[in-house]
Amino acid sequence: MSRIFTTSFASVYPAYLAKVERKGRTKAELDEVIEWLTGFSEAELQHHLDAGTTFEDFFADAELNSNVALITGKVCGVRVEEVEDPLMRKIRYLDKLVDELAKGRPMVKVLRAEA
Repeated sequence: MSRIFTTSFASVYPAYLAKVERKGRTKAELDEVIEWLTGFSEAELQHHLDAGTTFEDFFADAELNSNVALITGKVCGVRVEEVEDPLMRKIRYLDKLVDELAKGRPMVKVLRAEA
């Protein structure tokens, strides 16, 4: 079991935020990406942040977007679609979306939507 599974989502969120803000993106955009992936409302996301929910519990409560299979590519040199552990794959999906947001990819493409 990976250590990240028992790490609180709230402890990693500031790093995600700093990464996207350094590249000129906003907290609202980050939250939109997280909400798209997890199905959480703004209030539900805030509840998980306030409660210090672990990644394991955070993703256990999530209803992943039906387009999640469209998230492909590498994070830390590993293709996200090839990650075997289901929870680790979900975490890598989030990492990939945050990376794309930080790299300036248009939001419509980050969210795998039609233009």
